Amino acid sequence: MTIEARIRELGNRHRQLDETIQREFGRPAVDELQVRELKRRKLRLKEEITSLEARAG
Repeated sequence: MTIEARIRELGNRHRQLDETIQREFGRPAVDELQVRELKRRKLRLKEEITSLEARAG
């Protein structure tokens, strides 16, 4: 898999996590622990994307 393809894949996963977080906030009882974990995963993806973009030049 090329770096560009990996960046796209990670970007898609990042957007999916963002959508999941937004849905969670739309619920009557927000699960704060779940939201915290989703945000942590989203941040890890963003860091990996940034790293790959730097390598890709």
